[in-house]
Amino acid sequence: MNNSNKKNAKNKKKKNRGGTKKKMTHEQLLAFKFVSEWVFLDRPSPSSSAVVDDFGVQKPLGRGGEKLLFELHSHSKSSDGFFSPSKVVEKAHTNGVKVLALTDHDTMAGIPEAVESARKYGIKIIPGVEISTMFSPRGDSEVEEPVHILAYYSSIGPTRFEELDKFLSNIRDGRFLRAQNIVLKLNKLKLPLKWEHVCRIAGKGVAPGRLHVARAMVEAGYVENLRQAFSRYLFDGGPAYSTGSEPAAEEAIKMICRTGGVAVLAHPWALKNPVPIVRRLKEAGLHGMEVYKSDGRLAAYSDLADAYELLKIGGSDYHGKGGQNESELGSVNLPVVVLHDFLKVARPIWCNAIREILGCYAEEPSDSNLATITRFGRTRVFKGGSPLSCGQDLIDHCLPLWLTSQEMENAEFEAIKLKLSNVSASQAGIQVLVETK
Repeated sequence: MNNSNKKNAKNKKKKNRGGTKKKMTHEQLLAFKFVSEWVFLDRPSPSSSAVVDDFGVQKPLGRGGEKLLFELHSHSKSSDGFFSPSKVVEKAHTNGVKVLALTDHDTMAGIPEAVESARKYGIKIIPGVEISTMFSPRGDSEVEEPVHILAYYSSIGPTRFEELDKFLSNIRDGRFLRAQNIVLKLNKLKLPLKWEHVCRIAGKGVAPGRLHVARAMVEAGYVENLRQAFSRYLFDGGPAYSTGSEPAAEEAIKMICRTGGVAVLAHPWALKNPVPIVRRLKEAGLHGMEVYKSDGRLAAYSDLADAYELLKIGGSDYHGKGGQNESELGSVNLPVVVLHDFLKVARPIWCNAIREILGCYAEEPSDSNLATITRFGRTRVFKGGSPLSCGQDLIDHCLPLWLTSQEMENAEFEAIKLKLSNVSASQAGIQVLVETK
């Protein structure tokens, strides 16, 4: 083969791998500008000069060749992950993640620690949660199935937080009973697993899940690995499987929408009959579904999302358990146009949630309403210290971290600021110190 033919063959091979690079299309450039504006709200935006591969996936750009990676599905020790929220953030940073959604099962307890840790690395945290639900059949073509719904909230967190927290608390209580039933079933199967062993692995205050039970089974020597625990005993409908007190999937979606969140169906490929589930959940207010995995977009689920006009996103579902079957944090490289579509739906919802929370504080500047503002935001509440002079100062410091200047140019926000101009930021001895970094 002469040199010319070798060169052509090499170029053809590179093209088949999707390795060629080209300038962003006009649509991709606009999408990148929209996404980066939000990601770098509190910092100078990187250059919009970038290239994408043949699939429209963003390649190294900006300061030091960074990628604008979003990780939208991850777990920590606050539910059934192996690492603390701060360690998950650290690992995300190592892998180049710029936006991380911590989506622990039925709890948001790990979010404050994740936000605190993210300050060191310049990572943006999307407060999230993965809600365990049950899809109940209405017709002969439908079957009862466990369904997981991801909820994504603004930096300030959910509206009506107490209502959501009680909703999640009821699910966690059911998880305790469910795990106890699983252990009882394993005992009847001649596997004398101890409940105390499972609780010790789960950790104090954490509702045990199947993964905690599986880990206890491995440690006790009843199975060789986690996969074997699930394939033999713990799979849906398996000999040790048990249900908890999960709410209806539609009920969870309505709760997410009512509390200012974006509702997304998690891993639909795990469902036995996804079509009727997607159809009914869309009617309940579902915004999107996962269709991207670390090995690419799943065409069948992408088509299903298109059919019901749902957002198409994805994440690694990282737990930190290791092994070949788990994707790494940041391994799902979402196309910039997909990120744009997600934020285009999410940002108005989040903006309304922020406005509602700030409006409640303006109407009633109580400690509880102040705590709602500072629960997940880049603020700290201290006893004593040097407080901001009034509520408006607090808002002026916080809003640029949460919203773009265009989103803040709103008559309702101006009215809230006016009300807060006469409100002291110190209530009942609690004083607020805002940290911008």
